[in-house]
Amino acid sequence: MDYSAMKPQAVRQLIREGKIDYFTSGMCKGYAQANLVILPKELAFDFLLFTTRNPKPCPVLDVTEVGSPEPKAVTPGADLRYDIPKYRIYKKGQLAAEVTNLDGYWRDDLVAFLLGCSFSFEGPMLDAGLDVRHITEDHNVPMYITNIPCTPAGVFHGPMVVSMRTMTPKAAIRAIQVTSRMPNVHGAPIHFGDPAAIGIKDIAKPDFGDPSTIYEGEVPVFWPCGVTPQAVAMAVKPDFMITHAPGHMFITDVLNADLSIL
Repeated sequence: MDYSAMKPQAVRQLIREGKIDYFTSGMCKGYAQANLVILPKELAFDFLLFTTRNPKPCPVLDVTEVGSPEPKAVTPGADLRYDIPKYRIYKKGQLAAEVTNLDGYWRDDLVAFLLGCSFSFEGPMLDAGLDVRHITEDHNVPMYITNIPCTPAGVFHGPMVVSMRTMTPKAAIRAIQVTSRMPNVHGAPIHFGDPAAIGIKDIAKPDFGDPSTIYEGEVPVFWPCGVTPQAVAMAVKPDFMITHAPGHMFITDVLNADLSIL
């Protein structure tokens, strides 16, 4: 089924009913998607400070009230316990479970953060005539843990994660122009060219997602990625943390156009 023309509420309902449990790239064209981080209240301020010091990988779209799963600023009426296709449960920095809803995991002391997602700028890239390879090949976007350190805040520290899209140098210049207008969903790339320069040993083996075909004459282009908090979780090892599964995003009611600065 083609979900690109569907409204977010309709797709979220299918997710809530368990009919969609896969990656959301290309769904609800024109609407912003978001990464999820859920932490206990006692860690929430440190993480909020971390996001303000690292706005490129962690651009905040919404923060819920303590104990509330409703993202009132970006999607009133939604429920973050059920409206994401797949979640990850981390305990002491280790992936403990991957689930399709948060029954049995949600607690009254939890705070949820929604962070801008690069899937949001893929619509404008497609509109500009650019090939978004993982959409063309119908797989999850490739993501890599880099050697680029995030700025520490409180207990939080760790490396930046990037997403990769491959294209010709000419297309890369156009992609930079398109995405730089959307800083609330990661903005311009952080690197393009040699993957080893940012600590990526094998571009054919992403740390998250699936590899994309890179054709002769193309260069890999890397954007800051909202999976960064999952790498941070592995480094910091908080007792309890919930995230989305990489590529399985929350689809908001916010239009991408409303997040563009131009």
